[in-house]
Amino acid sequence: MREANQEPRIVNQKSRKRSSRGTRNAARKAMTKRLLLCATALLISAIVQAQPTASSPDPKTGVEMTGTVKEYTPGAALVLETLAPSEPVQFKLSKTVTYADADGKPIEAAGLTTNQKVRVHYTKVGGDNVADKISLIRK
Repeated sequence: MREANQEPRIVNQKSRKRSSRGTRNAARKAMTKRLLLCATALLISAIVQAQPTASSPDPKTGVEMTGTVKEYTPGAALVLETLAPSEPVQFKLSKTVTYADADGKPIEAAGLTTNQKVRVHYTKVGGDNVADKISLIRK
């Protein structure tokens, strides 16, 4: 009778060893999947963060910013105060800068004064914001 009882115990011990190996392998596979998933998520977030934003304009097409003219030097520079609570933004004026009224009709540079709401189209050149079009906005 003892022999019959001992034999199944041996089988059970062997099956326990097999099942613990299987459990360890399954745990390893699950951990590997989690690590791979985390690495993929990290890579995707890094790629998304590297994409240009409105604060880093496309050097070819540029971007627009709206604000109030704080300082203006005809043919040279413009300082724009924006609605966001930040420092005023400085622009250099391109040699071919154009000016337009609220209807989009061209105006002379003399039509631009301080405290006017404007929309500035600009591109980044080096570290400078270079404005190529300034449009007045109706109040």
